[in-house]
Amino acid sequence: MTVRRLAEVLGEAPVPEGSWEREAVYVSAAALRRGVPPEELAARVREVPGVSRAEALPSGFVRVVVAVPGALLDELEPPVLAEPEWPDFPRTWENPGFVVRYGHARAAAVRRWARELGVPESGFRPELLSSPYDRAVLRVLAELPGRAVSRDPGWANWLVRLATAYHDAHERAPAVPMGDAEPEPVHTARVRLAAAVESVLIGPDRI
Repeated sequence: MTVRRLAEVLGEAPVPEGSWEREAVYVSAAALRRGVPPEELAARVREVPGVSRAEALPSGFVRVVVAVPGALLDELEPPVLAEPEWPDFPRTWENPGFVVRYGHARAAAVRRWARELGVPESGFRPELLSSPYDRAVLRVLAELPGRAVSRDPGWANWLVRLATAYHDAHERAPAVPMGDAEPEPVHTARVRLAAAVESVLIGPDRI
């Protein structure tokens, strides 16, 4: 429960920073807002399970690195969003509505294929979501807590970013076995990621 516990210690949801390709970084200005010495807050954060490093920056911000970014899927709370007024056509990559709806349909298809191919639903190992493509999706999902409490969450642009990251992951980090290969634990992890994306993106299960 790293992210939720982090928010409790900081007094606010931390903000993801960077690409997360090499390390999963959050930053927080909680020390400045609360009038707490940043070094003191960083020391408290280091006690949170799953935090591999926390440091006070000269700016007064606290920088936090979590060991297993995929663990955030255990705490994901999908928002209930209204679909932006995107047109149905053209069904091309230039239409953000298509990008998002197709992302939802692809994530839904992964779950269907996983059931047909016998990918186990249990045994989720978040550390296996380690490819750059998996981590790019996690990086966008990590913005959810902060956006949910923002006065201007910018959901439309965020949905497009999530869908775009997921399309890359879908194509380059397969969630189901290829050919006659047997399911592996990484497939269980990626199907769990697909389920998270499906729960957030808006659209039909099939296009």
